[in-house]
This record gives sequence, C-alpha cells and structure tokens, in this order.
Amino acid sequence: MTGRRGAQKRPQTAYLTLPLVPRRETDYNTDEDRQKECTRAMEDFGIREMLSMQAALQEKYRDIWKPIGPDRGQDQLLWMVGEVGEVVDIIKKHGGAAACRDDTLRARLVEELADVLMYYNDVLLCYGITPEELKKAYTAKFERNMGRW
Repeated sequence: MTGRRGAQKRPQTAYLTLPLVPRRETDYNTDEDRQKECTRAMEDFGIREMLSMQAALQEKYRDIWKPIGPDRGQDQLLWMVGEVGEVVDIIKKHGGAAACRDDTLRARLVEELADVLMYYNDVLLCYGITPEELKKAYTAKFERNMGRW
C-alpha cells in the first residue's frame, strides 16, 4: 500500500518501542535494558505531577508573578519558545552526539528542556487544560499520525 508521496504505508501497530541514545556505549547492556529505562522514566514523571509542581510554584510566587489565566497564556508561550531556542542553540553549537555523551553539556540540555516543560505546563494551567484532555487529544493525534503513510 502506498500513501502520500508514494511512500510505503507502515503497518499499523500498537505503541512502538522508544529508542534511547545511550550517553556512553556502556550505559545499557542490552536493548531490553534501554527500553526498561525509557518505560520507567515515562511512568515515573507525568503531566499530572508536572502540573501540580507548576501550580505550587505559581502559588508560592502569587504576590510577585502575574496570576495564571488565559490572558497570561500568550506570554508563557513566548517564553517557552525562547527556551526552545536555547535548546536549539546547544544542539546547533555542539551537535546532538555531544549533547548525549558529554555530561556537562547534557546537564545544560536537560535543564533547558526542563525550562521548556515548565512554561509548557504554565500554558496548560493558563487555559485550564487537564491531563485527561491532553491525553485524549494526544492519543487521537497519535492514531491519525500512525495511519498517515
């Protein structure tokens, strides 16, 4: 079967395994170890926990920061894009392989990605988007994308 641009249509499967790039060759003994690490990481830290942490942060600084709400969402999105730019700069200047293997560079990359997620979660809070809404939309988009080509 062919899809757009004459590409072979991939068979529909359930969730695919997620490839992880080891920081060093010795970080994972087997592909199974790599998959377990990825699965554990996804189970350990989710949207609900991040939203709770961001709500606590917003509450702590409520007298200093503008209140969370739809009128603040645009600012949070712009600041998030700025943080994405910092992530891109790291990769552009040093390369993806170095960002995976150099401990100092990797720490900077992960910190900037955490900043992106913090603003992302602020955006969710601004518009009152729940984890359930996000899961429903994400799953629907995933299914559409799985059937595209």
